[in-house]
Amino acid sequence: MTTRLPTTPQKLAALYDQDYYLWLETTAKLLREGTLSELDIDNLLEEVEDMGRSEKRAVYSNLKILLMHLLKHRYQPGKRSNSWRYTIVEHRQSIQRAFQESPSLKSYSYEVFGECYQEAKELAAAETGLAVDTFPTQSPFIPEEILHADYLGDSEK
Repeated sequence: MTTRLPTTPQKLAALYDQDYYLWLETTAKLLREGTLSELDIDNLLEEVEDMGRSEKRAVYSNLKILLMHLLKHRYQPGKRSNSWRYTIVEHRQSIQRAFQESPSLKSYSYEVFGECYQEAKELAAAETGLAVDTFPTQSPFIPEEILHADYLGDSEK
């Protein structure tokens, strides 16, 4: 039995709330076929915009976690572990992959670097038990530097 696909934008819009996966499949089919007049443009635009926000959130989150672990690595040398190193490598790779797939996200990372650092400081303080003012007010790390494979932020600048 074949599911009858919506034939108007209004019916497709109703499908968006009823069966999201079928809405995606139907939208992709309509796009492939060039049947643009049947598209649910409002929801399609929302989805495309959400994809961009999602990519930005991923860069922000990975950058914040990377910075937090670099702070822990620098300020708690006696507690360094392979787990910390793994987390640094993992989040660095995720950021680099995002930049390869969407080079424009690199400029976004520069825009939010300071904000990510401030949040990373709070997280590092919460996780280590160190006072938040143990960490510098401004990031001791440089955006380009933290993405180098061998960089662990060991020395103070």
